[in-house]
Amino acid sequence: MSKPGQPDRFPPVAGPAAAGQRRSWKAGVLAAVFSLAALPAIAMEPFTADYQANYMGMKATGTMTLAPAGNDRWKYSLDIDGMGAKLGQSTVFESRGGEWRPLSSTDSQQGTGGLAALLVKRKRVDATYDWSTGQARWTGDVKDGRAGPVALKSGDVDAMLLNLMLVRDVKAGKPLSYRLVEDGRVRKQTYKVAGTESIDVGGRQRQATKVVRDDGKRQILAWIVEGLPVPARILQRRDGKDQVDLKLKSVR
Repeated sequence: MSKPGQPDRFPPVAGPAAAGQRRSWKAGVLAAVFSLAALPAIAMEPFTADYQANYMGMKATGTMTLAPAGNDRWKYSLDIDGMGAKLGQSTVFESRGGEWRPLSSTDSQQGTGGLAALLVKRKRVDATYDWSTGQARWTGDVKDGRAGPVALKSGDVDAMLLNLMLVRDVKAGKPLSYRLVEDGRVRKQTYKVAGTESIDVGGRQRQATKVVRDDGKRQILAWIVEGLPVPARILQRRDGKDQVDLKLKSVR
């Protein structure tokens, strides 16, 4: 369990001050990262989105990208850089017949200078989702008992793909419940629509749908704006306090 003041992952994706922050960041922002595509798979287009990132008062920059990887495959990435730390998460997924399924993913973090060089432990975990055998496995800096295999089921997602499907499903008015297969385990993730709010996007007020996942101690909130391929804002809270805040600056 994360220590007080420590984000689940983004902790590690979707910027990093105590030794407790050494735990992988990806669960937090990266699960918190409500990524891209609001459009159906057949209409997906490459893009780069720039974010202003704030991690417990420390400023950084964030970049989300979607790029074709050939053979009906796409690569979706999130990179955070600033305050002497680099954090990244990417997933390669397959898009066929309106169905998206993960094929591989990578999560990494490292301190490059200053205090972050001491607080952010170098770490990398790679995942493989083998649909021919129906198993997911993890390699790299993996915790004991978390290497897999884990049996896959139709509709399973990893953290990045979950975020992509969440934005799509919010706009389509579909149920927001998913089976997340990650870090050698399976977890059910359910989100709720919490109304609409006006939000600033690049100096312009836009109407956004707010989506929330709340497990009592941790909250992940995302503001989704019609016509934007990424969330206008992503906020992670723990015990009522903001930990990671990503605000969209531009999309190109």
